[in-house]
Amino acid sequence: MRKPSKLLTLFAALITAVFSLTAAVALPILWRGWYYSQIASLRLVEQTGYSEGVIRGAFDAVMDFLVKDAPFSTGSLLWSESGAAHFADCKVLFRLDFLVLAVSGALLLLLALIALFSTGFREKFAASAPLLALCLTLLLFAAFAVWALMDFEGLFTAFHTLCFPGKTNWIFDWRTDEIILILPEQFWARTAALVGVVAVALEALLALLLSFFRRLLTPKSIYQQLLKRRSRR
Repeated sequence: MRKPSKLLTLFAALITAVFSLTAAVALPILWRGWYYSQIASLRLVEQTGYSEGVIRGAFDAVMDFLVKDAPFSTGSLLWSESGAAHFADCKVLFRLDFLVLAVSGALLLLLALIALFSTGFREKFAASAPLLALCLTLLLFAAFAVWALMDFEGLFTAFHTLCFPGKTNWIFDWRTDEIILILPEQFWARTAALVGVVAVALEALLALLLSFFRRLLTPKSIYQQLLKRRSRR
């Protein structure tokens, strides 16, 4: 059997990590039930004085703008031009995430199909590629978790400074942009945790699937290897 290619293994690991992370980020964007489930646990009705219907309506209006290209609105809550501009910036990032998810998913599928039908190509892969992606992701989220526990506000500021360079419209004034009242820091912390758990779970699942198919496609004895070689002639 050929020695697995380190470069190909690293490439597959990076593609797997990117796919898992972008898929995990897309989940709370597309699954509104995640936010709905937080309304009661974060006591948003009691904390803000808004009814659950008003909170859901405001969130849905913003997400319709971000995902469905609807006109910008925050339902019955007040909003400013500065706040609307920030959500327009968020829309660009959301679409970038969807694009990277689609491209990395297509690359993973292409690699899987080639490996399925080409024994030589398959032998160049190391079974550790998804495990390497899993380790990289765990290290990344462990570092962010420690940072968040030590200084969540600092992490939050650094994230926005990196994603929105040169802009300060992500700093909301609740008196002019009431939407910020229903999107507290605790919600973002929980969402970040959800993204981490989903990304790790996806990579673990991909590692199990790869291990299963490698065992399924790899001959278990010299006799089976000879039969495979004869069938290819």
